[in-house]
Amino acid sequence: MGLVSWLIALPLLTACAVVLTPARLSWAMKWIAAAGTGLHLLLTAWTIRVFWLSAASEQSELKHASAIKLYLVERVTWFKSIGIDYLVGVDGISLSMVALTSLVIFAGVLASWGVTNRAKEFFALLLILVSGVFGVFVSFDLFLFFVFYELAVLPMYLLIGIWGTGPKEYAAMKLTIMLLVGSALILVGMLAMYHAAPEHVFDLTKLAGVTFSPEFQRWVFPVIFIGFGVLGALFPFHTWSPDGHASAPTAVSMLHAGVLMKLGGYGILRVGIYLLPQGAQEWSLFFMVLATINIVYGSFAAILQKDLKYFTAYSSVSHCGFVLLGLCTMNLMGFKGAVIQMVSHGIMTALFFALIGMVYGRTHTRMIPEMGGLAKVMPWLAVCFYIGGFASLGLPGLAGFIAESHVFLGGFFGNPWHDIWCLRALTVLATVSVVVTAVYVLRGMGRVFLGEIGDPHFEELTDATWWERASTGLLIAALVLIGVLPGFIINLIEAPLFPFVNRLQGGF
Repeated sequence: MGLVSWLIALPLLTACAVVLTPARLSWAMKWIAAAGTGLHLLLTAWTIRVFWLSAASEQSELKHASAIKLYLVERVTWFKSIGIDYLVGVDGISLSMVALTSLVIFAGVLASWGVTNRAKEFFALLLILVSGVFGVFVSFDLFLFFVFYELAVLPMYLLIGIWGTGPKEYAAMKLTIMLLVGSALILVGMLAMYHAAPEHVFDLTKLAGVTFSPEFQRWVFPVIFIGFGVLGALFPFHTWSPDGHASAPTAVSMLHAGVLMKLGGYGILRVGIYLLPQGAQEWSLFFMVLATINIVYGSFAAILQKDLKYFTAYSSVSHCGFVLLGLCTMNLMGFKGAVIQMVSHGIMTALFFALIGMVYGRTHTRMIPEMGGLAKVMPWLAVCFYIGGFASLGLPGLAGFIAESHVFLGGFFGNPWHDIWCLRALTVLATVSVVVTAVYVLRGMGRVFLGEIGDPHFEELTDATWWERASTGLLIAALVLIGVLPGFIINLIEAPLFPFVNRLQGGF
């Protein structure tokens, strides 16, 4: 078994170890989950090192290429008669997503140290879910991609329905139904490409060599975009997201917002834009309008929220709009911004939901008006919250600034298929939302952490424990590292994005 397969298998093996642990040893399950995810983080770092050693000398060749270059490829014939292979590999884009997922799941396990209710099932399902996410990011056979995609989505129903809070059954059902509708659209698009190709295969690298007719691309691209867009909180299909966030337990919210929603943007780029470039050209302006609505609507909706989780959930809808906006620019700068925003927003929202879970575990409320002055009793959590807030409003020196600046520049550069002033008008409108973000972030955090303590009982609360400091500290370090030294992630993703741009410009 190769290195890439281990990225998928290690969480599954860890889940098996958790299941085999006696129920009375709940403390051992946590250590097993932490050890497995910590080992995966090291394995991811090693994979990135091996990738750089293999790819460093070849990255410049991709500037004029129209085909993606995969590394550490593993191919095993699965169903030969219908053209399905076990095909996995990595490029810089998939590795950035794997690194994000590995970081968030390790932090999520640490943030879930206090879980005692059916801990075995909780950690096992969490690890199975994340194994599906890793599978999506390294799969280059569309059938295998879809299998892992479903594996990543379906455990959410149980994780929210059993361990969630509030109207958890309703939220779990709504999330599952809407995401399954999106999955159905994705499957329709994939099967259409499979049947339209002269050689009936699901191999993404082979499908890239097929020139689908303009009429075919004209109807399949929006099907693919909307299918993945449902998971990426595309307006108006975003309504499942706030309810799902609000009812999910802490680690699930972290994975849900930090990683699962990124499957939408990743799928649009990897499948939709890469395989259907002419369809992407025609539909980019329409979806750019929806992405702009995402950004503006999410920002104003966040201002009105009284619940901390709904507050962060609508902020997440807005920030996911930047991912979609970057993808719709159809140029290199915008694509870089979209990928960096996926990583930046993933870390940032994972941090926010971890902190909200920690605050709720102490105050037993998520209602912003009932709080106040919490910085006096939990300074670590307050400082972490402010750093995450500054990242969300794009403060220089943090990852959010790097991502959003690339997206805005991509919008201003425009593309030759649509009126540049129309694209710039949408970009300006999206840029103005940063001011709205500053309003709700600073006002919300000020109400929770500054001023007088809202409830006398809050004076007895304690600050973060060691595992909570480790979880939040790791995420903050990543936000700062990307913000101060963005060259690493830019170099990782830039060259692999050239084939996408070249195909849009007719080099296919």
